[in-house]
Amino acid sequence: MTTRRRLPARPLGLLAALAISAGAILHGIPAYADETTAGAAATEPPRVDLVLDVSGSMQATDIQGKSRMAVAQQSLNEVIDALPAETYFGIRTLGATYPGNNKAEGCKDTKQLYPVGKTDKTEAKTAVATLRPTGWTPIGLALRGAAQDLGTGSTTRRIVLITDGEDSCAPPDPCEVARELAALGTHLVVDTLGLSHDDKTRQQLLCIANATGGTFTDVQSQQQLTDKVKQLVNRAGATNRVAPTRATGTEQCATAPVLTPGVYSDREKFAEHRVYRVNVRPGQELRASVSISLDRALARDYGVLLKATDPGGQELVRGTDAGSGRTDVASTGVRWSSGRTASPSASSGSASVRPEDTVCLVVSNSFAPAPGVAAEPGLPLELTLDVAAASPAPDGWSAGLGRGWVLLLVLTLAGLLTGLIFGWLARWRIAVWREN
Repeated sequence: MTTRRRLPARPLGLLAALAISAGAILHGIPAYADETTAGAAATEPPRVDLVLDVSGSMQATDIQGKSRMAVAQQSLNEVIDALPAETYFGIRTLGATYPGNNKAEGCKDTKQLYPVGKTDKTEAKTAVATLRPTGWTPIGLALRGAAQDLGTGSTTRRIVLITDGEDSCAPPDPCEVARELAALGTHLVVDTLGLSHDDKTRQQLLCIANATGGTFTDVQSQQQLTDKVKQLVNRAGATNRVAPTRATGTEQCATAPVLTPGVYSDREKFAEHRVYRVNVRPGQELRASVSISLDRALARDYGVLLKATDPGGQELVRGTDAGSGRTDVASTGVRWSSGRTASPSASSGSASVRPEDTVCLVVSNSFAPAPGVAAEPGLPLELTLDVAAASPAPDGWSAGLGRGWVLLLVLTLAGLLTGLIFGWLARWRIAVWREN
């Protein structure tokens, strides 16, 4: 059962970049908002590190008559065969090398089976074929190792954890490790897949996924495992390729950062509002959208608001989105122009050029964490801005037809005339019927 899907994912950033270039407001796919100080497009490839449980319990033969290990190996072979050429893929194991009973030693047992990078499919499948269920289950330590395998970068990276049981080695507790990674802004999404697990394992895997904006899937068959891992690998290629600039909104417009067209990331606490400023010149139109990643379990009935105001707080326009369940992302957008036209002398630098408008963008939310869910860090937020030439009136409507009272008057007259014609025709037909 999949309970959470990652924005892409924010996805978000790729759609946001398209929104800027097309001059349209798009609702992005979330993914974790990338928090960097560079606004240039990222060139790094998608990165995925698969963490595979090879502990002794994987010997059990309870999935379609096969052992859990055999099912995982067959699925991995199919995933490796289907890897996109541009994806950097690696494999880390836990519980694969230490066969003894010394828990202290067994709980150190995690290693990189195949490094994250360009994949030689034959080598990768050969490495997978050597695995035999062996030891303990140090999930927390393996997650830390996978984070190191993936390294740092400007775009979201994915860890895919496949296990049949909970961590048997805590500390470190894997859920706490996931929260640490999220709090550090390391752009890691951890997706978890459970093989023939119990309720306690399910809760731990849900906690790991929720902490990082990933998914949890209850795997019942080999085909389901194969399809899900392929989906997650492909999703890594759809994550944000434009690295947003890190921006920190404030509570007041007067102290808010001034932003130019681009993609920005921030974090917003529950029930908080954050303010940013944008300058819009006469003849220009502001186009803005915001996406907030719902990276953990939330209380039902929530919403996100994006509104533009003047510096005095007068509202200019607003956009809202609301939900009542657990979804990937909440997004909304606005468009606004002052209606003023640019001065003809603007290009000459004349003093008669009218000043630009300062627009305050306010992002608010009505989220609340579900019971037992950590409120920190704030939810990932991605803001997309564009300032373009104001949209002209449609051709043929320049005289004012179709605007306000003129359109209302035309429609009213047309309605009256139509009613008179149909009434006259009805009376004429009745008269003819009586004569005949």
